[in-house]
Amino acid sequence: MATGYQAYQTNAIHTAPPEQLVVMLYDGCLRFLRRAEAAADAGDRPRVTEGVSRATAIIMELNATLDMDRGGEIAQNLRSLYFFLHRHLIDASREGSADKIRQAIGLVADLRDAFATAAKKVA
Repeated sequence: MATGYQAYQTNAIHTAPPEQLVVMLYDGCLRFLRRAEAAADAGDRPRVTEGVSRATAIIMELNATLDMDRGGEIAQNLRSLYFFLHRHLIDASREGSADKIRQAIGLVADLRDAFATAAKKVA
């Protein structure tokens, strides 16, 4: 069962257009942030750290893919948001703060929705 699902996921990634891949990255980030939020609510600091670490890795990947030459002001603003999210989540992990994680979830969800809307327009 897991092998079939993994093959499906791999195929979805390899065949997705670039704008859809960005949406998929945001979805993964949100999934890890929600796990970290639940762990913070439960007082499980190791799981908070794990979820935040995985989410920040995705955020830094999104940052690395920005085309600063062609992206102009939008790319600069996204870079600033990604750096803010990274710092905010590191603080959340250090403090075990579910509130800070929830704030990050709200921001990432807004970014995800904006990219999903843009991806639909491109398609």
